[in-house]
Amino acid sequence: MDTKEELRTTPVYPHSAAYAREHGELEQYRASNNVNLQCKESIEAAVREHFDGMYLSHDAAKGVIETYGMERVSMVLSNTVQLQDWDGRYSRRNKEWAKTIPNDNPETVRCGYALNSHPAVLDGFIDLVREEQQRSRTQREKLEPSRPSVRDRLKQEELPAHKSAAPKKREPER
Repeated sequence: MDTKEELRTTPVYPHSAAYAREHGELEQYRASNNVNLQCKESIEAAVREHFDGMYLSHDAAKGVIETYGMERVSMVLSNTVQLQDWDGRYSRRNKEWAKTIPNDNPETVRCGYALNSHPAVLDGFIDLVREEQQRSRTQREKLEPSRPSVRDRLKQEELPAHKSAAPKKREPER
């Protein structure tokens, strides 16, 4: 599994190994975890390449996001923050964000794709990922035609005049 397309399209497996075993989905579980490990290594490489000792380049996260997709990158980053929640070098905002991303794997599995980069630099990287996430969300909203509410559409449409009901028959019921 080495093409960029395969890395980006391998779905994040949302359940534990036990669940995967019970439901015959071990192959998907393993594939997802392998891509998680590769994503971790790519994030660490991006941080090394784009951090000059003082500043983290603004485009540090773009290549990793293009390769693995926003969902996986966010999951790997949030996993690290969740496991290191005690570390004050992660901003409160990023800790709160990390809590919104569920991860059902046991800690022993999650530690495998926890990042080893310096927490302060990683916090900046998370900010870049979240900014990119917001930017893509805003672009999507601009591209999608706004959908008027049902209430507004009903107000705009002229309702047909109410037809009177057919007269009732006056026969006794049988």
